[in-house]
Amino acid sequence: MAGQPGFFDLSDRYEALSAAGDPLERLASVVDFEVFRGPLIAALRRGRRTKGGRPPFDPVLMFKILVLQALYSLSDEATEFQIKDRLSFQRFLGLGLDGTVPDATTIWLFRERLVKAKAIDRLFARFDAALTDRGYLAMGGQIIDATVVPAPKQRNTEAEKTAIKEGRVPEDWKPAKARQKDRDARWSIKYSKAKVKEGADPGAAQKSRGPVDLAIPMFGYKNHIGIDKAHGLIRTWDASAANAHDGARLPVLVSKQNTASGVWADTAYRSKKNETFLEKGMFKSHIHQKRLPRRPLPEHIARANARRSKVRAHVEHVFAGQKHRMGLVVRTIGIARARIKIGMANLAYNFQRLIWLEGRTAPA
Repeated sequence: MAGQPGFFDLSDRYEALSAAGDPLERLASVVDFEVFRGPLIAALRRGRRTKGGRPPFDPVLMFKILVLQALYSLSDEATEFQIKDRLSFQRFLGLGLDGTVPDATTIWLFRERLVKAKAIDRLFARFDAALTDRGYLAMGGQIIDATVVPAPKQRNTEAEKTAIKEGRVPEDWKPAKARQKDRDARWSIKYSKAKVKEGADPGAAQKSRGPVDLAIPMFGYKNHIGIDKAHGLIRTWDASAANAHDGARLPVLVSKQNTASGVWADTAYRSKKNETFLEKGMFKSHIHQKRLPRRPLPEHIARANARRSKVRAHVEHVFAGQKHRMGLVVRTIGIARARIKIGMANLAYNFQRLIWLEGRTAPA
């Protein structure tokens, strides 16, 4: 019968993980998670504890668990299992083999307390300040965009949908059912270009079928972000239902902290109101210009849009990282919980981006 692993056995396993390039070890070495302790303690203020009971887990430890959930798209139950199962998770959290692992309920309660305290904005701002202290100032201008974050589809009747849109709880919903229904998420349409088969003439396809745009219905929320052009870090963000208009969020996302005045965005952000806002704020608009109905886009505007697209494309790398590598989805109910889910994904992206930036400047 195999005995318990000794100190040197565990040390050898950790060395093997490091040799294999444990990404969590690199994350722990680059990001100082202690900078979050102050905002976490402020958000988790407790009354005087009565005698007895288990002492609470360290708030930074619990926050790092939320980081793991964001990086690996884990539910609370899966997170508890993976911490118990994976040495890399245990080392990242500072837990030994005999350490007590927070269970799924404890993780849920911790996140709920952050939701009620609306702490995610302060946590994000604290890390942005830490980035500035390390020399990563917001520079080069800013790129604004949004993407839909999927959520589980709701199977509602037409009457229920009407009540939800009017801000009412359907009359036949009992409290238990209402708690399981997301009344904040919405449907939206994502337009995408259809792929032309290899060897086919795209011009002929357009003539025979008309426009080749695909309309894809999506349900959930939106992640609105603004990144700085120089470093590609998320500097501003907001969350909304999926049907929210992108252009209306521009004043919220544009930051005065950027050292350059340029603002890049797609045609959804082009409006007289936004152009006036940028002009008053002494920003330089690089927002794509729209094509007039039933008229071709003038060649000089098409060339200008193409130049803008080369810059604006950098924001798509952020969304690709969040959706494909991190598997960003919202499994919770309500905009308040979706906001912390999306905010943690934005923080986790910045952690990974900082690792890349530091690795680029590290000596060979």
